[in-house]
Amino acid sequence: MRYLITLTLLISTIFYVNGQTLKGKVYDSKSVVKNIKVRNTTQNRFTVTDKNGDFEIIAKISDTLSFESLFYEPLTVEVKQFHLDDISVFEIKKLVSQLDEVEIKAEPEQPVFEAETFNQEFKDMIKEDIKKNPHLYMPKDSYGGGVNLLAVIDLVAKLFKSKKPKVPVYHPLTYDQLDSLFTKSSFFNKRLVKEDLKIPENKTNLFFDFCSAKGISSALLKEDKQMELLEEFVINSELFLMLIEQYGKAKATEQEELGEETSKD
Repeated sequence: MRYLITLTLLISTIFYVNGQTLKGKVYDSKSVVKNIKVRNTTQNRFTVTDKNGDFEIIAKISDTLSFESLFYEPLTVEVKQFHLDDISVFEIKKLVSQLDEVEIKAEPEQPVFEAETFNQEFKDMIKEDIKKNPHLYMPKDSYGGGVNLLAVIDLVAKLFKSKKPKVPVYHPLTYDQLDSLFTKSSFFNKRLVKEDLKIPENKTNLFFDFCSAKGISSALLKEDKQMELLEEFVINSELFLMLIEQYGKAKATEQEELGEETSKD
């Protein structure tokens, strides 16, 4: 009984010191936002929003939460009691770039080429000409090198038929693709990994393995997707470093416990 009371007091103390799980959802002016970094700067805890804009993080009253992304203005919030009572909604604002401020003037409408209309008009024109000049449209079997012009018309019509564009299929980036990217790209290079993402040089290959396991789409290799790809690397680098830190602490604890057992023996 005394043990149970002591355990209950210990749990209550931990709960009081660290706080409780704060559940939240992040929006911008249009919809929910994924991959927003949410940090409890008071307790040095970190998470990111999922595809539905949801997140959970340990917090207590008066802790400071920060919301960060490359594409949004930073937001800082002090935790109040109402944040812990229910799911809290946090709104962030998109960064306004110079491109957003440029007024785009509509170009004058260009005539639209309609293949079906052209094909039918072309056929009608040929048929009318056949009536007027039948001698110019002799059947193929009436003489040696004749041409079946109606067949030619059908062939031209087929050439103008619209084809459905193929939708490209993008797969998750592989280790080899990541290694090649950071070797050949002038923007994504080894210096960025070491100095900006803070990945230790001896952990670079492990970081590439980690990123490939996270399923980053190869669609982000497009030149106009560089900033989105960079944001993915920033988020994953922080998660990767946290995992390394946690692993180091776990190994240290394991060594300590092993040392204590050895000394007892």
